Amino acid sequence: MAISQGKSTRSPSGARNVAHRGKRKSELGRDPAETRLDEKKLRKIRTRGGNEKLRLATGNKINVTDANGKTQVVDILGVIENTANPNYVRRNIITKGAIVETPEGNAKVTSRPGQDGVINGILI
Repeated sequence: MAISQGKSTRSPSGARNVAHRGKRKSELGRDPAETRLDEKKLRKIRTRGGNEKLRLATGNKINVTDANGKTQVVDILGVIENTANPNYVRRNIITKGAIVETPEGNAKVTSRPGQDGVINGILI
């Protein structure tokens, strides 16, 4: 089932808006990528204009930047907290804002793995 990201059927006051046209392909949304913790796997998505977007299906490494600005690639041991959805912690799903455990310490994910195809973060 396609997700529509067109106009709402309700106005801000709660009244029903009568649509003056149907749905358009340009208003189509997609299911969330839900990047899991496992060996790196990318998924290519064709976007508007024939361009491509890389979705990170699974990943187990993170580019971590410390307070001094030094960046290094380290393994992800597990997902500790995810404000997007509490169930994502149990399922080890990584999204922007998730806090993951690394050998260097806990890190907060600053990139969008489902959009960028890479996991970046900062030590906290």
